[in-house]
Amino acid sequence: MTRGRSQLLLILGAFAAGLVLCLGAIALLAGPSVAPSAFRTAAIGGPFRLVDQDGRPVTEQDMKGKPFLVFFGFTHCPDVCPTTLFDISEVLRSLGPDADRAAALFITVDPERDSPASLKDYLGSFDPHLRGLTGDAEALASVAKEYRVYYKKVPLDSGDYTMDHTAIVYLMDKDGRFVSPFSLKRKPEVAAAELRKYL
Repeated sequence: MTRGRSQLLLILGAFAAGLVLCLGAIALLAGPSVAPSAFRTAAIGGPFRLVDQDGRPVTEQDMKGKPFLVFFGFTHCPDVCPTTLFDISEVLRSLGPDADRAAALFITVDPERDSPASLKDYLGSFDPHLRGLTGDAEALASVAKEYRVYYKKVPLDSGDYTMDHTAIVYLMDKDGRFVSPFSLKRKPEVAAAELRKYL
């Protein structure tokens, strides 16, 4: 390394260190009322108008009063979706009678194939507390945006298609506010105990 280049790197390093110290000092002087805003996370969840597997309209207002889990997927999903819905079913089963005081939504990202009838048939394999939601492409794009969910149609060589999508389970409180991602990588009883805290 040449002497000139070495000096340049030292100057840039000193500048970066000075910038970090300066920003830190500003944050400290600004006080606690300003600092948290730098770490504020994007809001998750919001208004929606969809239909369930029985063709009944469902909005976010219908969910008020119960904590609920939300998972986005599709009925032709080969592995992640059925596994996740099975795990959610086990959590609901572990709640026992308290399962009536909670809810779980499976929102499709594949409106082209997931009609209310196909959702009803698919969810017949899982806990009856699970509610499937669908709607037109615009309505589903809107709710996916509210939950910061990515999804994309991916053509297959066979001429069919699959869907890439976010595979997070969201825990929402009784007021429809996002609490945290809900981990299913633990015993159902442990996950159920966490959900029970929000009843």
